Amino acid sequence: MLRKVLTLTAIAASLTATVAQAATINVYSARKEALIKPVLEKFTAETGIEVRLLTGGGDALLARLQNEGENTPADLFLTVDAGNLHRAAEAGVFQPLTSNTVLNRVPDHLQGTDNLWVGLSLRARPIFYAADRVDPSQLNGYEDLAKPEWNKKVCIRSSDNIYNQSLTAALIEHWGEEKTEAWAEGLVNNLAKPPVGGDRDQLKAAAAGVCDLAVANTYYFGLMQTGDDAEQREAASKLKIFWPNQDSFGTHVNVSGIGVTKHAKNKAAAQQLIEFLLTAESQAWYAATNNEYPAVEGVEWSETLQAWGEFKADDLSMTFLGENNADAVKLMNRAGWR
Repeated sequence: MLRKVLTLTAIAASLTATVAQAATINVYSARKEALIKPVLEKFTAETGIEVRLLTGGGDALLARLQNEGENTPADLFLTVDAGNLHRAAEAGVFQPLTSNTVLNRVPDHLQGTDNLWVGLSLRARPIFYAADRVDPSQLNGYEDLAKPEWNKKVCIRSSDNIYNQSLTAALIEHWGEEKTEAWAEGLVNNLAKPPVGGDRDQLKAAAAGVCDLAVANTYYFGLMQTGDDAEQREAASKLKIFWPNQDSFGTHVNVSGIGVTKHAKNKAAAQQLIEFLLTAESQAWYAATNNEYPAVEGVEWSETLQAWGEFKADDLSMTFLGENNADAVKLMNRAGWR
């Protein structure tokens, strides 16, 4: 269970001292520069190790890594969603992590198979409801999204979105394919509008009365609550979070994660950077900046996350989100989820 801690756990940063100060690390990142560059600059200031950052779309960066092969300058690949991390692992672009500091800091279920990657931060994918139209006592779990009483009252993005694919992959692991497919069919029947747009579009639609329930990642809600856009802040004020399946497997969570590339030229320095990203201070900053939850247990949540309340998170191994992805996509297509 994710849980709030009132004070930061005092964990000493065990950084590898053998890395030469002149080392340079190249990072390919599917996260926006503003969400990662400040902590990389702090790492450089403390260690003298330069970090070169290349940002872009996760699929494009993965294709680039594959095309570059052993000539890639990349030492680290950072991307979002366990499904994407699994694809990268299957493509053979990672090598196993050997730092015990890294492997011991991150819970096992937030790591990839064969130690190929680790989670850096968590995002939950709960149900959001219109506070003026929905009594939360009517809700219990993800099952509700397919029940007849919510006919034409659900908003969710399309099935080609990796976040929904991973949610469905998790449900396959918990429920089996037959029940999950019936759920997906019911969900499609309950859609209030075509599943177009991003997570924030689903949240705005719920606030506007297009639907009563919306499914989205929590960090999008946080961005709406704390951003500069007054319209989005107003929309967020009309919504509340319902944490699904607290009496069973818990609310679905996913990760942003990182791994050392197969052809990294600076493996030791690369692992040193991952160790730095997993210190309590870095975790608190990184998670707060992204409106996400720390991957390391015992790190204090930001005020925004604390305001959302504690919840039971699904501790299903992230590997299942990747392994079940193909079955999830086929199932979603059969159910008519476009």
